[in-house]
Amino acid sequence: MDELMTDATRILNAIAQGKPSAAHELLPLVYDELRRLAARKLANEPAGQTLQPTALVHEAWLRLVGNEPAEFSSRGHFFGAAAEAMRRILIERARQKKAIKRGGGVTRLNLDEVDVAATTDDATLLLVDEALEKLADEDAEAAQFVKLRFFAGFTNQEAALALGVPERTARRHWTYARAWLYREIQRLSVA
Repeated sequence: MDELMTDATRILNAIAQGKPSAAHELLPLVYDELRRLAARKLANEPAGQTLQPTALVHEAWLRLVGNEPAEFSSRGHFFGAAAEAMRRILIERARQKKAIKRGGGVTRLNLDEVDVAATTDDATLLLVDEALEKLADEDAEAAQFVKLRFFAGFTNQEAALALGVPERTARRHWTYARAWLYREIQRLSVA
């Protein structure tokens, strides 16, 4: 992953310096890493999973770059934007399913047992998203960390590297965010 980060940083710097042709180098490099992360997280899921890693990565990439490559200031900025794109895709998908079903039961959420949003039921995903929006208002950095962990499937180490923070800070963000989100989700579930 270190070599990937070095290459990604080099390409992002070239794009920031006004070399748009460098964006074409970014796609295969970042696509492979995002696809690997998604596949790793979904590998232990039962057969019949409706959202495949490839589809999620493709949709996220299209949202990130559209017809023109976006400008990212760092690898952390890029992976944060990718996590946000994946989060939005998963939330939209969950909302569409919920609208079709017209309801559904709310389930308890244990964030220690949830690896990635693509494997989480829709009702829980919507609760996490609503709580995450509120967390972002109080602690944007912790919310960004949750997006990388929960929506992009990063490990603590990978999220720390992407955000440019020490692993100890990453563990502190994760501990705080889990407790905050649990409390908020409990409150939303009762409401």
